[in-house]
Amino acid sequence: MTTMGFYEARTHLSELLDHVAKGKNVLITRRGKPAALISPPPVQDQRDVPQVVQEMLAFRDKEGPTLGGKITIRQLIDEGRRL
Repeated sequence: MTTMGFYEARTHLSELLDHVAKGKNVLITRRGKPAALISPPPVQDQRDVPQVVQEMLAFRDKEGPTLGGKITIRQLIDEGRRL
């Protein structure tokens, strides 16, 4: 883990971000005391877009186009047309 003072971190922010992007943790201190820990973001799963679309369509087919209880989108549209 790299340790960096607040002033140095502020003046060399690009370098600090380069270290973090490479997977290193950086501890920032203020007056010798730990103030912040900067670490890389958690790795996110890269999902296949067609797979996600298929899952969404399957959910829609299973649950149906409803809004909460038993009211459907079609009922809301029809209600709006009556006004």
